[in-house]
Amino acid sequence: MIRHVIFDLGGVLIDWNPKYVYRTIFDSEEKVDWFIDNITTYKWNVQQDAGRSLSEATSILVSKHPEYQKEIEAYYSRWTEMLGGPIDGTVNILRQIIDTKQYKVLALTNWSAETFPIALERYDFLGWFEGIVVSGDEKCMKPDAKIYNILLSRYYLQAEECLFIDDNMENVQGAKSLGINAVQFKNPDQLIADLEQYNILFS
Repeated sequence: MIRHVIFDLGGVLIDWNPKYVYRTIFDSEEKVDWFIDNITTYKWNVQQDAGRSLSEATSILVSKHPEYQKEIEAYYSRWTEMLGGPIDGTVNILRQIIDTKQYKVLALTNWSAETFPIALERYDFLGWFEGIVVSGDEKCMKPDAKIYNILLSRYYLQAEECLFIDDNMENVQGAKSLGINAVQFKNPDQLIADLEQYNILFS
């Protein structure tokens, strides 16, 4: 029986995309994709989610690519512009699950400790959770088993009683490896179908 529902945030409840900034800097989608794929890469960005400071991250990248200093510095100086807003369908699902009063509802997110307070201030629904574990605060990130275990122990959860929702399949598999039920988020309609499979029903 599922007693606890755990949401990822970025890509599930919050639309975040660096392209929103770089489309205003470069004059073609091809250049935007090249810059993100080769300069401000996923591998570079996730180190901030794991606890590296934004200033250190920026300095490291500028030293490697000084010809792109202004564009690199825009990543965090204009970071708020990367927030596209809430994913309303999923926020509605979250609200309905909470309203059933049958589940402990938590969040587990890979997110920089320095930028997460901006999201907390911007999105009221982040205050609905009974608890949020942020990778940047813990200095470890999904799919490392350590961060799932932090969540389980901090909130006194049994893995088999949890359902975890994440848009990243590696994170879904990381949860499953610890005995946590998990589904990959693709869109709100698909999530409703997945929840029904776990007998999490709401009007």
